[in-house]
Amino acid sequence: MTHELVTALRPLLAAEVSAEAYASGAEPADLEQAVWLRLLERLDAQDPPHDPPGWLRRAVRTEARRTRRTVRHETPLTGDPADGAARDPELLALAAALRDALRAAVRRLPGRCPRLIDALLSPNDPTYREIAGELGISQGSLGPERSRCLGCLRRLLTPEVAAR
Repeated sequence: MTHELVTALRPLLAAEVSAEAYASGAEPADLEQAVWLRLLERLDAQDPPHDPPGWLRRAVRTEARRTRRTVRHETPLTGDPADGAARDPELLALAAALRDALRAAVRRLPGRCPRLIDALLSPNDPTYREIAGELGISQGSLGPERSRCLGCLRRLLTPEVAAR
């Protein structure tokens, strides 16, 4: 019974979800999953819907309304979560000191490590391909090199962090 019901409702659910998802601000797959979950909960409770297509339409609309309400009350996070404290001079000074300490430690690394770590910390967010081209190494060796450099940086910073 359950398999037949799911098979019969699948095309209707896809159509209903595609019609409601955009207006509710939900991803169609998320809306569809929520409705399937509600149906399975009803079937688990031995309370199958008497009019499955009608129930499905109402369930999609109910989930879409719930999503709209949630989206309306959520505030999108833009920027750094710590931006609220960005106006605090003490925190700004501390963050600058930590960045300076990190940059100083990176400069003390051996070999290509300073250039590699600088590239990884770049605000331009270069790809591995761009970093490999800039350093003149193969893209495949970039991961192991990065791991080695980060290990060196970790060993270099451990005594400094422990001292504080």
